[in-house]
Amino acid sequence: MTKPSLPELLHAAVTAVGGTERPGQAAMAEAVAEAVDDNAHLLVQAGTGTGKSLGYLVPALAHGERVVVATATLALQRQLVERDLPRTVDALHPLLRRRPQFAMLKGRSNYLCLHRLHEGVPQDEEEGLFDQFEAAAPSSKLGQDLLRLRDWSDETETGDRDDLTPGVSDRAWAQVSVSSRECLGASKCAYGAECFAEQARERAKLADVVVTNHALLAIDAIEGAPVLPQHEVLIVDEAHELVSRVTGVATGELTPGQVNRAVRRAAKLVNEKAADALQSASEGFERVMELALPGRLEEVPEDLGYALLALRDAARTVISALGTTRDKSVQDEDAVRKQALASVETIHGVAERITQGSEYDVVWYERHDRFGASVRVAPLSVSGLLREKLFAERSVVLTSATLKLGGDFNGVGASLGLAPEGTAGDDIPQWKGLDVGSPFDYPKQGILYVARHLATPGREGSRTDMLDELAELVESAGGRTLGLFSSMRAAQAAAEELRGRLDKPILLQGEETLGELIKNFAADPETCLFGTLSLWQGVDVPGASCQLVVMDRIPFPRPDDPLMSARQKAVEEAGGNGFMAVAATHAALLMAQGAGRLVRATGDKGVVAVLDPRLANARYGSYLRASLPDFWYTTDRNQARRSLAAIDAAAKADDQ
Repeated sequence: MTKPSLPELLHAAVTAVGGTERPGQAAMAEAVAEAVDDNAHLLVQAGTGTGKSLGYLVPALAHGERVVVATATLALQRQLVERDLPRTVDALHPLLRRRPQFAMLKGRSNYLCLHRLHEGVPQDEEEGLFDQFEAAAPSSKLGQDLLRLRDWSDETETGDRDDLTPGVSDRAWAQVSVSSRECLGASKCAYGAECFAEQARERAKLADVVVTNHALLAIDAIEGAPVLPQHEVLIVDEAHELVSRVTGVATGELTPGQVNRAVRRAAKLVNEKAADALQSASEGFERVMELALPGRLEEVPEDLGYALLALRDAARTVISALGTTRDKSVQDEDAVRKQALASVETIHGVAERITQGSEYDVVWYERHDRFGASVRVAPLSVSGLLREKLFAERSVVLTSATLKLGGDFNGVGASLGLAPEGTAGDDIPQWKGLDVGSPFDYPKQGILYVARHLATPGREGSRTDMLDELAELVESAGGRTLGLFSSMRAAQAAAEELRGRLDKPILLQGEETLGELIKNFAADPETCLFGTLSLWQGVDVPGASCQLVVMDRIPFPRPDDPLMSARQKAVEEAGGNGFMAVAATHAALLMAQGAGRLVRATGDKGVVAVLDPRLANARYGSYLRASLPDFWYTTDRNQARRSLAAIDAAAKADDQ
C-alpha cells in the first residue's frame, strides 16, 4: 500500500472534526512536515480561523516520532486532548494503519496527592500532621471544598485539578497536593502504586503525542532533571506567551511569611542550635523587609545583603541537620521532613542567588496590599536559556496568531534567542518564518479607528475625554463591547462611569469568574464586558455579541516595572533601541492579541477602537499598526460611529 499523502491525511482530519479546509492550513501543514523531516525550526503565524491545531497535528502524527505539544492556556490543552486529538487519530488510523496514542502531562502540583488526602498535611505550628477534614468546619467554604475533593478522589481517573468542576479554591487544593520537592517519591510512598502524577508520567512515556503546558516545558529546560519524556519534535502553540511563562518559572521570591513557615516546619526536625540560627536570621530578614520600598535594586543594599547571607548560611546548616535528627513525637516523619526540606531549600536557593549577584539577574522589592513586602529575582533575559535548551537536538515549531511584529518575525525570534532569519553560523539555530495569513477578509470585516483628537494619556489622572468617547462608541454599537484596559483601576473607573451614564449592562472582570462573565457577555448583545490584559486572551465570542473592541491606551509596560525597565536599559547599553525592542514589542503583542478578539468567524464585523492618539501620531505608531490585523483604517470619529450604528442595525435585523 502506498504511503498516504499529506493532503489526503489533512482532508480526512478536517472532515472528522467538521471543519473547512483552508489554504493557510494546508500551507502550514506542508511547512511543518518539511521542518520535522529536515530536523529544522519553524516560526509560523496562523491567523484566527486557520485551523492551526490540525495544521501541526496531522504532519506530526504522520511523521511517527514522539511529539510534545506545549500550550499556554488550559482551554487549548482541553481542546487538543478532548476534541482535536481523538477525532484526528480516529480519522488517520485507517490511512496510517496505526493508532497514535496521546496523553496530557502537567506539573506534579496539578494532581491530587493521595498521601496528603489520607495522611493529612504536615502542620506548621504543632507536632505531626493534622487532618484537614477535621480542622475545617464542614459548614465553611474550605470544609465543603475538602469534602468534595475527598468524594472526587474515589471517582476521578486522572486526579487532575482541571477535571474537577466546579473547581475549588487554591487554599483547598493546597491541602491535597504537593510540589515536586515535597513529594516523597513513588518508591517511599504508601500510595505510590496509585499515584495520579506517576500514572500521568507513565502514560506520557507510552504516548506518541504528549500535550503539556509552557510552565512544565520551562521546568524541564531549567531544572536539568527531565520531566518530559524523550521526544524528537517540539511544537509550541500560543508561542507569543512562551517568554513570559519561562521568565515566571525562572523567577525567585522571598517573603517574611514564607521564611517563617520554613522556620516552623524545620524546628521540630533539627537540633536547637540550627533551629535558633534560622529563627534569628528570619527575624533579621523581617526587620529589613518592613522598611522595603518597591523598586529595582541595582545593587543589593548592605542591610538586605547581611540578612540574606544569614538566611543562606542558617538554611544550609538546617539542610545538613535535617538528615540526622529524629524526633519520636513526629508522625509520618518522612512527609514532615520532605515538606520542611522543600521550604528551606527554596529559601537557601533564592538567598544564595541574590547574594551571588549575577549580572544576568534583576533584583527588586515589591509590596502587596495583602501579603506585604517581598524581594524578587528574575533573569534579565531568557533568550540565551531558550536558545541553548529549546533548539538543541530536536525540531521545534512555534506557532501563534501573533508572531510577526512590525512586519517580520525577528522581534519575537530575538526574544527566543534566535539570530535574525537567514543568519548563518555553526552554533546558530537555523529557522524559517512563515505567515500563512487568515481566512478572514480583514479590510472588509473590520475597521481600526484611532481617536486621534483625544489628549495623550498621562500616567495618572482621569481621562474625561476618553470616557466621553467610550460612552458615545458603546451607545452607537448598541452595547456589544469588549473593553480592554491597561489597568484594573482604569477598567473599574470606566465601568462605574458608564453604568451611571448608559442603560446597558456592564460586566466587570473580578465580579464573577471569567467563564461566567464570558458566558453572560455572549448571551446578551446589549451587554458590555470590561477587564484588563489578562482578559485579552481568554475571550472567544464570535457573532453579534462582540462588535466593538476598545483599548483605552497603548499597553506599554509601566515605567516603574523593574524587569522591563532593566531589559530596556540592557538593550540600550548594548547599542540597540531599548524602547522598540522591549516596550514597543510588548505593546505590539498585547494589541495584536486584543484586536484579534474582534473577528472570530467569517461573518463577524466590527470596529477596534484605540483611544490613544499616539497610535496615529507617534513615530512608533506605524510599527504597532503593522502588527495588527489589516483592518480598514480611519481617524474619523463620525465614520466610526456611523459604521457601528449600521452594524448594530444589521445585527438587530438578523435577530428579528
